[in-house]
Amino acid sequence: MQTLPLTDDELAAWLRLAMAPGLKPAALRQLLAAFGLPDAVLAQPFDALAQATDDACARALLSPAPADFPAQLDAVRAWRDVPGNALVTLDDPSYPPSLLTMPDPPPLLYVKGRIELLHTRSVAVVGSRSATPQGIDDATRFARVLSDAGLTVVSGLASGIDGAAHRGALQGRGGTVAVIGTGADIVYPASHHALAHQIAEHGAIMSEWPLGTPARSAHFPQRNRLIAGLAGGVLIVEAAMRSGSLITARLANEMGRDVFAIPGSIHAPLARGCHRMIKQGAKLIESPEDVLDELGFATLPSAARVHALNEAARRHLAATEEPQNRAEISSEARRLLDALGHSPATLEILAERTEMDDTLLQSTLLRLELAGELCALPGGRYVRAVHSG
Repeated sequence: MQTLPLTDDELAAWLRLAMAPGLKPAALRQLLAAFGLPDAVLAQPFDALAQATDDACARALLSPAPADFPAQLDAVRAWRDVPGNALVTLDDPSYPPSLLTMPDPPPLLYVKGRIELLHTRSVAVVGSRSATPQGIDDATRFARVLSDAGLTVVSGLASGIDGAAHRGALQGRGGTVAVIGTGADIVYPASHHALAHQIAEHGAIMSEWPLGTPARSAHFPQRNRLIAGLAGGVLIVEAAMRSGSLITARLANEMGRDVFAIPGSIHAPLARGCHRMIKQGAKLIESPEDVLDELGFATLPSAARVHALNEAARRHLAATEEPQNRAEISSEARRLLDALGHSPATLEILAERTEMDDTLLQSTLLRLELAGELCALPGGRYVRAVHSG
């Protein structure tokens, strides 16, 4: 997908509007609707601009460009000319259509990588920077399955859940988009340099901030609105009660997007934000298939899949085991119990931890259940049995 070519004068006008101090995207959209392209906006007198917005916006637009503006313009031109980089303006056909439904879409987007991913069906996977190992595991697995189903996974390149979501999505066929709160020439956190390179190669990185903009806490709520706007739904994996992920979820809800949340223990601090969202109407999610079902993707229902696997497991047991050996704990069963640990886990988690194929996994689960070593829970989860004494 190609962006519209911009002359130097057109690029300069878009950059002036995007960088005008104090001019918010919603006000800029009003000005573009009233007067047309940026050069026409900049040619208007104070009274016309003030009438379309307010006095403060008019003053911001008519103030002289900063002394370093020519250098900034040269830097943007040089960045745009690098293969894989693109500047997308609000009137460009390449502009993400989902963002146009927002009241305040950015006038200018800096995009590195596969710009076509901004036009695909997508779901955001977000959560805590201080994620638990289970949260990292869930984010990676959910993102991989959603990506394999053809969805683009959107997240914010932050530590914790965001990074895990990007890594999981890169393993699937759908790809991933990182919406960042810095300039497109900066990676934050610095520990994600290698991941950002992978995303630029196989997915896309998107920013509304001018080149060179460092990470500032005030930028991330604004970044979160783009994550919510770009995605058709938002999945919260782990979140504390005060969390940027909850801001993303609230903004998504206000935009009419679906909001999903994975529940956890009532004693876990990073489950409280998810539980709060579920109380407020977010859909409780136990598997990636739940998300796909809610988004209208055709998948084999979990119950039917489990039934089919159980039947295959029973046949496998009947064909491979002698009756007197059925109560013994095999090496596969011991490996599965070790992988299960002491928290409930789904089939998908156990398959990933043990690397067993579906039939062997189900037959081993069935053997352990018959031996009283574990219990099957609703939602396709398993937990160790508690033995007294």
